[in-house]
Amino acid sequence: MDKAAYFRRIGYEGTADASLETLRAIHRAHMRSVPFENLDMQVLRRPIHMDEGEWFDKIVNHRRGGFCYELNGLFAALLRELGFDVSLLSARVAGTNGAIGPEFDHLTIRVQLEERWLADVGFGESFQEPLRLDLEGPQEQESGTYLLGHEGADWTMSTLGANGKWKPTYHFSLEAHPLRDFAAMCQWHQVAPESAFRKNICTLPTATGRVTISERRLMIVADGHRQMRKLETDEAYAAALKEHFGIVLE
Repeated sequence: MDKAAYFRRIGYEGTADASLETLRAIHRAHMRSVPFENLDMQVLRRPIHMDEGEWFDKIVNHRRGGFCYELNGLFAALLRELGFDVSLLSARVAGTNGAIGPEFDHLTIRVQLEERWLADVGFGESFQEPLRLDLEGPQEQESGTYLLGHEGADWTMSTLGANGKWKPTYHFSLEAHPLRDFAAMCQWHQVAPESAFRKNICTLPTATGRVTISERRLMIVADGHRQMRKLETDEAYAAALKEHFGIVLE
């Protein structure tokens, strides 16, 4: 772990101690700098392994993004390097039809400071700073309003929708897991026809909204206004990746 190179990748120039201030700042910087994307799976046809060294080379050295196992796995390694007490947690994603995914469907992070915090830089459009696990009631951020609650050992992270109703995002427990426990689901998401990652996605929040490429459609949301453009050619697709995400595919 080369933390200096990691900090340069996310544009962070602050403190490097194991404090809440640092956690919040690097979480926010990571979310604003590293896209959520599955280009290896759907464009390059390149397998993703549970390997921190490969993730570092891809995300830091080659200035790419990734999906949850890569992004949160590498972020957890950075936090450990800085002295944080970190656990990897299994989460089950809530589908639009009310179904809940299997164990290890998503990897998220518990950080133990004086209080317990949920960190997650690998879910795409989600909270940009960590959430307090033991805070009752909504937690409002620039990116939205979130709620953590639990019944026994089953925790739920919910997001407040535009309709004013809470929508479960994922369910998780606080049981810590080694990285290898997520390997089977990481592989499943790459090859299963039912996987949500069978479609190409690349997305990143901006200062005024969000920019997303889904399949061959570029969508830019800025100050509440949405623009959409179809990327008709490979050249247009590559140019959009470079302009909006800094990604140049090999």
